[in-house]
Amino acid sequence: MKLYYDDDVKTNAIENKTVAVIGYGSQGRGQALNMKDSGVNVILGLRENGNSWNKAKEDGLIVKTVEEAVKEADIIHILIPDEIQKKVYDTQIKENLEPGNTISFSHGYNIHFNLIKPADSINITMIAPKGPGSMVRQTYLEGFGIPGLLAVEQDATGDAFDIALEMSKAVGLTKGGVLETTFKEETETDLFGEQAVLCGGLTGLIVSGFETLVEAGYKPELAYFETCHEVKLIVDLIYNKGFSNMWNDVSNTAEFGGLTRRNRIIDEYVKENMKEVLSEIQDGTFAGEFAQENMVGTPKLTSLRRMEKEQEIEKVGKRLRIACGLEKEE
Repeated sequence: MKLYYDDDVKTNAIENKTVAVIGYGSQGRGQALNMKDSGVNVILGLRENGNSWNKAKEDGLIVKTVEEAVKEADIIHILIPDEIQKKVYDTQIKENLEPGNTISFSHGYNIHFNLIKPADSINITMIAPKGPGSMVRQTYLEGFGIPGLLAVEQDATGDAFDIALEMSKAVGLTKGGVLETTFKEETETDLFGEQAVLCGGLTGLIVSGFETLVEAGYKPELAYFETCHEVKLIVDLIYNKGFSNMWNDVSNTAEFGGLTRRNRIIDEYVKENMKEVLSEIQDGTFAGEFAQENMVGTPKLTSLRRMEKEQEIEKVGKRLRIACGLEKEE
C-alpha cells in the first residue's frame, strides 16, 4: 500500500492552470477555499444568484456561471450531488470542454456507472477526502489534514496522476496521506460502507436496540442514552485507538459482554445480507433504482424521510438534545 504525502509531490502540473469548482456545498466550500489558500487559481461555477452565489463571493472567491467557469478553466472539479451531476454535465459542461481539460470528482459514482462519459481527449481524475467538507477546511486551517483517495480513470495528457496529486496537496489531503485507488473500488466500497455499516446498518442497529428496551418497559429517555447517545463515545475511542484499545477503555463488564454477545446480534445472516447489498451495488441494481427514484421526483425517499422523523427515538432524542444544550429548540 502506497500513501502519498506532501514530500511526494514533486511536479508543477497545475501551476498556471485554473481550477473551476462546480458546486459550493460542504465539500465545494472546503476544497475551494483550501486550494485558494494554497495558491491555486480557483473560480466557482454556480447557478447565477442561487443560494451559494453570494456566500462564495463573501468568502472572497471569483464566481461565474457554470458555463463561463468551464470555458475558462483547465480543470473542472465537480462537487455537486451525484443525482444532478449528469444533467449539469450534459447541459452546461460537456459542450464547453476542450481537449486536454481535466474532469475531476470526489466520488466515482457517475463515471463508474457510465452516467457521465467524457471524450477520450479529457483526463478523468478523482480526489476524495475521507471526511466532510467542514473538516477538510478546519484541519487545513489548523495546519493538519485528513486522509484522502486518488484515482485516475483516463489519462489523456500523460500527467493526470500528477494533476490529481497536486490537487490533493492543495486541498490538504497529503498531510493526512493519500491512497491511490480506482473509480470502481472507491465507488463500490463507499456505497457499501454507507448502506451496510455507517448510515444504514448503524442507524438500524440503534433503532432496534432502542425499540427492544422500550418494548420491555424501560424509559424511552434511558433507552436513547444507552443505545444512541453513547455511540459517539465508543466510535471516538475506536477512531483514535482502534478496537483493542477501545476495549481497554471500557469496563471489563462491557468488554466481556460485548465480545461474548456480539456474534449473536451480528450473526452469519447479517453477512449474507451484506453480500446481497454489495452485489446490488456491483451489478448496477442500486444505481438503476436511485436513477429511477430521481426521475419520478423522489417519492420513496420523501416518504422514508418523513417516517424517519416520526420515529419515537427521533422525538425522544430531540427532547434530550435540547435539554442537554446539544440542539436549539426550533
